Amino acid sequence: MMHHVQAFDRDQFMMTTWDSMVDPESTARLIDAFVDSLDLSDYGVKELASEGRPPYDPKGLLKLYVYGSDNGIKSSRKLAKSCRVNVEVKWMLGGVEPDFRTIADFRKDNIDSLKKIFNEFNKRLTGAVEWGFTSIDGSKFAACNSKNNNFTKNKLDDRIKWLNGHIEEYLRILDDTDRQEDFEDNPEWLTREVIEEKLQEARERLKKYEGYQKIMEENGQSQMSLTDADAKLMKSKNGFVVAYNPQTAVDSETHLIRDFQMTNQVTDHGLLDSTLEGVREESEGIIETVADKGYESEKDMVKSLEDGIIPHVITDDGKDGYELEIWYEEADDINAESTDAEDLKKALHAGVIPEAYEDVITDIEVKEVRRKVSEEEAKVSVESIYGTSEEMMERAKGGYFVRDPERNLVYCPNGEILRQKCIKKNGNIRYANKNACRHCPNRNKCYKGKNEWKEIDFTKDCLEKPCKDWLKTEGKKPDIGGANKGKYHFETKKVVRFFLKPDRKKTAERMCLSEHPFGTIKRAMGFSYFLLRGLKKVTGEFALMCLGYNIKRAKKLLGFEKMLELMEVGIC
Repeated sequence: MMHHVQAFDRDQFMMTTWDSMVDPESTARLIDAFVDSLDLSDYGVKELASEGRPPYDPKGLLKLYVYGSDNGIKSSRKLAKSCRVNVEVKWMLGGVEPDFRTIADFRKDNIDSLKKIFNEFNKRLTGAVEWGFTSIDGSKFAACNSKNNNFTKNKLDDRIKWLNGHIEEYLRILDDTDRQEDFEDNPEWLTREVIEEKLQEARERLKKYEGYQKIMEENGQSQMSLTDADAKLMKSKNGFVVAYNPQTAVDSETHLIRDFQMTNQVTDHGLLDSTLEGVREESEGIIETVADKGYESEKDMVKSLEDGIIPHVITDDGKDGYELEIWYEEADDINAESTDAEDLKKALHAGVIPEAYEDVITDIEVKEVRRKVSEEEAKVSVESIYGTSEEMMERAKGGYFVRDPERNLVYCPNGEILRQKCIKKNGNIRYANKNACRHCPNRNKCYKGKNEWKEIDFTKDCLEKPCKDWLKTEGKKPDIGGANKGKYHFETKKVVRFFLKPDRKKTAERMCLSEHPFGTIKRAMGFSYFLLRGLKKVTGEFALMCLGYNIKRAKKLLGFEKMLELMEVGIC
């Protein structure tokens, strides 16, 4: 007979305490001490209703959520179950067992307080750790919205075109059915009742999609999500997903998340300075940060330098840095030694390198430049010379790309609609329609490039461009006429130009810094998607994720005893 480790007798009577059942260095003890030390009213946490049955202690519910973020539990139903079966949770909450709705309502009613509590946790660590430079990066977290409930303008164009074709086919079948003398030979799926039902369904879907299209055009939206209105379709490593793009600022010395910014911006472009806003307010002196090529925005880098942030943005191969330009502003009382944001901005605009930037800024000079300025810029929109959509489409079929500025789209020579893809750094608007180009029978007459689709750029006052290959095939010459009425004048202004050289040693560490927290949150903690909807709510949900990660990281970094000492600050 094989011998096993002896199990206890389930009927044996025991005398013990709840405290003895929790590990002496359990993270639950840190969470309990941290939340007990908080005056929740300082962070906007609402007291539960005092009428009727006594309410649950909000500190207990907050402990539950922080514990869940540390242990990969974020569903209110799973948290409610933990109150019944988890010894550590029973110890923290004193044995109370709130139902899932009470737990969910606490998070809903106090969603704005969660980031403040996350920031408070980081403040407790400030005296015990030495902060280094920060690393900025973003990652896609799936939203509570499927791709089927997300529509882009091109997607709606394709579906409306597809439905119009089906409606025409159903009407043709009905017409053929009316001409037949014997209806008994028709299969069951081709009866008048079935076709009329399908026709009605197609018309209802068409009306719905045209309504979406009208709303998007009236509000200037590029896409629409039906379940979570703030979520956007984004490209990730696993294809396209409806998601959010949170930005984190990770410390180089501790790998702790110092701050974050929740965004629904599809790219990281221009988010460097705004992500560090909270870190900048809490820090003294100059802040250094590293970021990948996705943050390569001259305007954003200049704004960062003006705010006391040195942006070490990774450059392309063979490139040492960035040539930046700002408007010149004359100033008398320049303090190059100061690290105050106002003094830094004043020095840069006067063409003086602040002492704090001497290692990263070189070749600064003041120059006079002559720039072309459009006189149409003051107008809200440029009116089309053709009037109706039918007239614009008819003109396009003659071999031109015709832009409708009011609806912000372009008609191509084949009669398809090209939608805005992006706005380039020079202000030009780029239009494309990948699906239409892939299936276009006249593609060779229009485009012979390496890509699978045509992309065309328009300035704000340009209304028409010739399709040269199309016109050449048909033996015509381009005739733009008065379609593009842009008027310009030239102005001479003084600018300050300088060269920003990132620190390559710091940029080499970027991947080891930013990728680590995201990997832990998504894989180890299981938080790769959001349960809540709306930018405001997912900000609070992500604050819990970051707090859970920081608790794990700080405990490993400082040890249990030191952490407990920091968490108990404020307990009387």
